[in-house]
Amino acid sequence: MRRALTSLIAICALLAIPSSAASAPPKGQLSHEGRWITDGHGRVVILHGWNMVFKKGSYRPEDTGFGADDARFLRRSGFNTIRLGVIYKGLEPNQPGADGKPRYRRAYLRSIKRTQRLLARHGIYTLLDFHQDLYNERFEGEGWPDWHVLDTTPLGIQCPNELREGFPNNYVVNAGLNCAFDSFWNNREVLGAGLQDRYAAAWRRVAERFRRAKRMLGYNLMNEPWPGSQYPSCISPEGCPVFDTQFLEPFSERVIAAIREADRRTLAWYAPNVTFDFGADSSHGDTGDERAGFAFNMYCLAGGFLPANPAGDASCGEAYELTMDNAETQSEQTGDALIMTEYGATNDIDVIEEVVELADERMMSWQQWHYCECDDPTTAGSGIQSVVNDPRLPPRGENLNRDKLRASARPYPQAIAGTPLAYDFDPAARRFDLAYSTTTPAGERLPRGAKTRIFLPPIQYHGRYRVEAEGARRVSGRRAPVLKLKHDRGAAEVTVTVTPREPLVAPRA
Repeated sequence: MRRALTSLIAICALLAIPSSAASAPPKGQLSHEGRWITDGHGRVVILHGWNMVFKKGSYRPEDTGFGADDARFLRRSGFNTIRLGVIYKGLEPNQPGADGKPRYRRAYLRSIKRTQRLLARHGIYTLLDFHQDLYNERFEGEGWPDWHVLDTTPLGIQCPNELREGFPNNYVVNAGLNCAFDSFWNNREVLGAGLQDRYAAAWRRVAERFRRAKRMLGYNLMNEPWPGSQYPSCISPEGCPVFDTQFLEPFSERVIAAIREADRRTLAWYAPNVTFDFGADSSHGDTGDERAGFAFNMYCLAGGFLPANPAGDASCGEAYELTMDNAETQSEQTGDALIMTEYGATNDIDVIEEVVELADERMMSWQQWHYCECDDPTTAGSGIQSVVNDPRLPPRGENLNRDKLRASARPYPQAIAGTPLAYDFDPAARRFDLAYSTTTPAGERLPRGAKTRIFLPPIQYHGRYRVEAEGARRVSGRRAPVLKLKHDRGAAEVTVTVTPREPLVAPRA
């Protein structure tokens, strides 16, 4: 999703398999307790990071130049997660053989695995994301293989592909695109198997390859599901209950079931349809999987995001609050974990700060769009969405958007030996406050050896900070970028305040 997707919603308005019982995951593997992501020690984990998706050519992120220097930069800046794009067309570009068996491109998966391993070596968790925008290159986007494009009606009538307005407008003006989505949601047969069944089998192959991988956040089933020709029914605060319950939820269950044939432990993250991004509710029900999560994107339909915006200068704040409310309600109803997998896609620092401050208030993990420019065919424009312009070059100097980095690299608790109660960062004073219970979300008390880890970014403190803590003591070095705390014996709650040491000057990164 890019900033320009807001124009899509305006146009729309005008057109008006259960897993085994959960056991403690191995160390380094993530699980969840309700909305909270947890690690193998039982600590609540908070994740901050970026998307890294390459939508052209080989579809391999490493071919953009994304490599070890980028992973080191991410680690030093305190980012501990990447949403790594897997393009289905890159995985299975050719149709199955005469025997009906899929022909997956092993070299493509090896490339994705190399990038995932690189990130893991630097302590960064990977969320593998089957990414799509506009279904396929035929409709000026990317995602499914060419042989998956059934852009005809069930009677075989060709749907026109004449209106080509690019991303995101093709969603509502291109009949061929909507016919292709209709074919997918109806699981039309291609070469002896349904489209969704082929898609689910591809996910099973990915899960086979990554089931033993370290530092996996999980599998993101699909980026921004689009309802096809049903989209006019989705333009309301209620979203589109018919599509969600009759098409999207069964799809999620089908794909998760296929993943569980290969991997019963790694988290599987389903997504709401795209109108959820802008405040529409979701009717996606519980998948029944004990290791499921709800991965949502959040963008704005108000303020400066939309040319000729009918809402005038209205703030995005209310829309953001509504999206967050809907996400938390989804978790309360299903017991699933939560993560915000996209936001931003802008150089407006006020917008970025507004979203990350709201995420702190909700204690929500997030992945910002996007790490690099990377010749994105569905971008809103050059230089708008990246923190690093070109991964082939070192992430510094003119190749680095320092204002965006400073707004995004915030102090936060990466691991909490208990349950977070509240945390907040004041950028002007560079003051960070955290309160947490020493009881886990499951109601247990962890051993005193379980440490809370708070990352204090160099761009904010440069190792010069003071710590005041009640209920815990500091066990890390004086200038360590990661503040480690061990709670006091018998302490039920811990409070921590971090402030910069004098002089109060803007430090170097």
